[in-house]
Amino acid sequence: MNYNLISWNVNGIRASVKKGFESSLKTLNPDILCLQETKAQDDQVAEALQHVEGYHVFSNSAVKKGYSGTAILSKEKPIQVTPDIGIEEHDQEGRVLTAEFEKFYMVTVYVPNSSRDLHRLEYRQTWDAAFLAFLIELEKKKPVVVCGDFNVAHKAIDLARPKPNYNKTAGYMQEEIDGLDNYVKAGLVDSFRYKYPDETGKYSWWSYMGQARANNVGWRIDYFLVSDVIKTGITDATIYPDYMESDHCPVGMNIEL
Repeated sequence: MNYNLISWNVNGIRASVKKGFESSLKTLNPDILCLQETKAQDDQVAEALQHVEGYHVFSNSAVKKGYSGTAILSKEKPIQVTPDIGIEEHDQEGRVLTAEFEKFYMVTVYVPNSSRDLHRLEYRQTWDAAFLAFLIELEKKKPVVVCGDFNVAHKAIDLARPKPNYNKTAGYMQEEIDGLDNYVKAGLVDSFRYKYPDETGKYSWWSYMGQARANNVGWRIDYFLVSDVIKTGITDATIYPDYMESDHCPVGMNIEL
């Protein structure tokens, strides 16, 4: 089966719905849609998406209301859906949701931001290590497709202004880059770079300041990573910059499984 998969940091599902999310969902028509930063409790996610037809809806919300949160919408009913990674320290913010299907695990993740003043950079490193260990355990059973907002631009090609941001700005600190390097070293493949290794000017997030989006001064921080054993099934990887419901745009991958 060829799966059309979409990942989208909606920066508030209720706000996104007011801006046209349902219409965009119909246009994108994913088999599975993974959301990050829903900023809503589970019942509020269900209420916001009550008019969406044709999808099973699952969510994982933070203890803190109106913060973080993830969700999965799937046309096919998963075998099971599991929140979090089983480590209390990392399971307070609704950042991970895993749906098991016959041939793969679908994981949506909202990786912690190191924060503007970098006070969460150290925590971010412990998070990356723990989440990678979680993915490696899943891979012992089935291949993994993991997508979401990883809050890091991996290479200089992945942001418009690498030099002034390197080791100064959250999202392009060497520690964060090392974290994503470790995912890749463990055998997870960046689907977009697998298909388009040299493509420039392709971003998934833009600051609200300084006409950044209009001028395409952006960052590619939203990814689809797949287990190496299924990478040859990737038929396309797409970034959809024209969807404006969030400061992030949807990113997609088509894969034959």
